[in-house]
Amino acid sequence: MARPPKFTDPDEFEDIANAYFAKCVADELVPTVNGLGLALGICRDTLLEYGKKPEFSDTVKSVRMRLENEWEQRLAGNSVAGTIFWLKNQGWSDKTEQTITADVNVSGIERRIVHPKD
Repeated sequence: MARPPKFTDPDEFEDIANAYFAKCVADELVPTVNGLGLALGICRDTLLEYGKKPEFSDTVKSVRMRLENEWEQRLAGNSVAGTIFWLKNQGWSDKTEQTITADVNVSGIERRIVHPKD
C-alpha cells in the first residue's frame, strides 16, 4: 500500500522550499536538489513526481528554475566542471548529434586474400 503524499497543498510545499533557499543564503550555501529534498523531507524522485501533479507542476518548475539559475550563474566562474556536471544531470546537454546516411553498392566487390611475400 502506498503512503499518502507528504504534501497536499502547493503553498505549503513552496513555503518550505522558500525557507530552504533563504537558509542557503543566510548560511552562504549553494542550494542543491538533494538539499531541497532534505528540507522538504522527500527524495529526488518524489520531487520529480510532484512536478507531474497538475496542482504542483508550476511550483516544482519554479523551484527547479531557482536551483538551475543558481548553477547557471556559476558558469561564469573560472572552474566550471562541477557546474557542467550538475547541469547535465538536470537534463542539459552539450553534445552535437549528426546522422550520416550512405548508399553502398557491394555487388561488384571482389574478396581477395593477399599474403606477404616470403
